[in-house]
Amino acid sequence: MSQGSPRVVVTGMGALSALGPGVASMWDGLLAGRSGIRTIEAFDPSRLTSRIAGEVRDFDASGVLDRKDMRRTDRYIQFGLVAAREALDQAGLPGRLDGALAERTGVIMGSGLGGVTTLFDNVLLMGERGPDRISPFFIPMGIANVGAGQIAIAFGPLGPNFAIVSACATGAHAIGEAWETIRRGDAEVMLAGGSEATIHEAVVGGFASMKALSTRNDDPERASRPFDRARDGFVIGEGSGVLVLESLAHATARGAEPLAEIVGYGATADASHITLPAPGGIGAVRAARRALAKAGLDASDVDHLNAHATSTPEGDRAELQAIRTIFGDHAPKVAVTANKSMLGHTLGAAGALESIAVVQALRTGSVPPTVNLIDPDDAGDGLDLTPVRATRRDLRVAVNNSFGFGGQNAALVFRRWDA
Repeated sequence: MSQGSPRVVVTGMGALSALGPGVASMWDGLLAGRSGIRTIEAFDPSRLTSRIAGEVRDFDASGVLDRKDMRRTDRYIQFGLVAAREALDQAGLPGRLDGALAERTGVIMGSGLGGVTTLFDNVLLMGERGPDRISPFFIPMGIANVGAGQIAIAFGPLGPNFAIVSACATGAHAIGEAWETIRRGDAEVMLAGGSEATIHEAVVGGFASMKALSTRNDDPERASRPFDRARDGFVIGEGSGVLVLESLAHATARGAEPLAEIVGYGATADASHITLPAPGGIGAVRAARRALAKAGLDASDVDHLNAHATSTPEGDRAELQAIRTIFGDHAPKVAVTANKSMLGHTLGAAGALESIAVVQALRTGSVPPTVNLIDPDDAGDGLDLTPVRATRRDLRVAVNNSFGFGGQNAALVFRRWDA
């Protein structure tokens, strides 16, 4: 780490996922190997080739929005507000920030696609009934930066506030850039993460037309199969993950309990293809090496890797190759897990939800399983991919991988707080 840069710790976390509301529901489900993937309920999926998703069910935003504001706020924004509230509560921060605390707190909250339901529904309405029927809230509900803005409006932080959009690397980039914001002294506290609500016929149909999605419609819970030879594409998901990041000095001064420390972040580009990873996952290799270098750690120091592992044939194979390149002879000793086997692929929220899982793994010494991993890809021979059942390990350092369409890569390094 840079000389003189403040140490940055995680003091709060909030989550919404297909495994239920809250971090506890998600973590309990992951450890139990319980899939949240079902047949789509948000709309009639019968016209689609892929009719399954990791949906957030029985969602209730009434704790952060009144009925009128719910109608004026897209689902992805509501997800972010609920997850942010949980994270702030765990961090022991007030219901609304003010004074110096508000001025020294910022928000970096990303979304891969933003308010797509609002966008598509209003475009359809315009086509059917004309532009004068477009909602006056169409733009502020639809654009991807308003999730971050609404968190500030709801909870009061006055510091740096913006959104990151880097497809499936969004959540991890948001956390990494928030870490850098604190390290360079522009804030003491940052809320960071991602939110995605993309279970809409047009979005699912778009991914399906790319042949990116699993069509294992008759067996939803077994459809997402990271690293398995029988994988046939990812399963779309939705949700939100928010972390409260804080300088160690600030957390200590107010008596907050660190959950883990963020010690490294790397971001790279493949400069190769709009959807396929660079050969051998070399972009992922460079991101992880950069993150470890910033952390002052060697690859042999890493005990756990939360893989991006979407369950696509080319993506998973490239990541397995990258794992071997990054860790070399140490690779078999790294406990690897793939949360998307149970959550589905939550796109812009994935890196944040998986970072929460990393923190929980470091705190508990438990590695969630990669479910549905029955017949591993030969590229994974000799690696510990945690098939089917959770394991117990002494975990001190963990890496979270996230990769996005366009060839955008992010790697985060976390260290157990008492390590």
